[in-house]
Amino acid sequence: MGFALGAVDYIAKPFSPPIVEARIRNHLMLREARLLLKNQNTTLERKVAERTYELAQVRDATILAMASLAETRDNETGNHIRRTQNFIRSLAVALKGYPRFAAQLDDETIDLLYKSAPLHDIGKVGIPDSILLKPGPLTADEFEVMKRHTLIGRDAILAAESKLDSANSFLALARDIAVSHHEKWDGSGYPQGLSGEAIPLSARLMAVADVYDALISKRAYKPAFTHEKSMSIIAEGKGRHFDPDATDAFLSIANEVHHFANAFSDEGHS
Repeated sequence: MGFALGAVDYIAKPFSPPIVEARIRNHLMLREARLLLKNQNTTLERKVAERTYELAQVRDATILAMASLAETRDNETGNHIRRTQNFIRSLAVALKGYPRFAAQLDDETIDLLYKSAPLHDIGKVGIPDSILLKPGPLTADEFEVMKRHTLIGRDAILAAESKLDSANSFLALARDIAVSHHEKWDGSGYPQGLSGEAIPLSARLMAVADVYDALISKRAYKPAFTHEKSMSIIAEGKGRHFDPDATDAFLSIANEVHHFANAFSDEGHS
């Protein structure tokens, strides 16, 4: 009955002082050991949390450093990076509501998508200025050179990943985005001519965000299109250029997209 109520030991009468003292001493030592173990677990949990935070800081700093490098060589603006970051995050959140995407787009992945998006054009650091900064349309030969930025970006990120211990590095999403964001749903994109779901999901989302941003941005060879016209062009690309579900989800958040386009606007947006 006593054990059922929580007792852990008992002493039978008649009491023997040495036995009582030994029992008390043993239970005090047991309590001390339990407290020590509890403190060790608390300390271990704190150290794990601190290490996890440090690794997250290193991850974010690495991505930021690589993104800053890309930005110095590109003729895009910093606002292009901010816009596409927000576009892809909003798109991922919207797609999370689709059953077939829910498992792939948990909160951690969406956060990493947001942070990795600035690396989509990092490969442009390897493109000659005469092509990268050309103030007009590229020739066919020049465009072939420009297309290499996807492979250069992939290889640069792979080189960084080779220095990391983890087999599933935080740069994997960035690598997929860099190499595959110019692939098209119908297989007519580059550099590998992937189609459909063979294109990594991260790259399929980046494709929509990047094309929309290009449409609303002024270029030497084109004016900035309105939000409405740009959304119409995105809709026309459903099932050809873009993942159909990603297209629908992007169109469903048109107001949110327009908000970010205006919040981080360059001259020439409308």
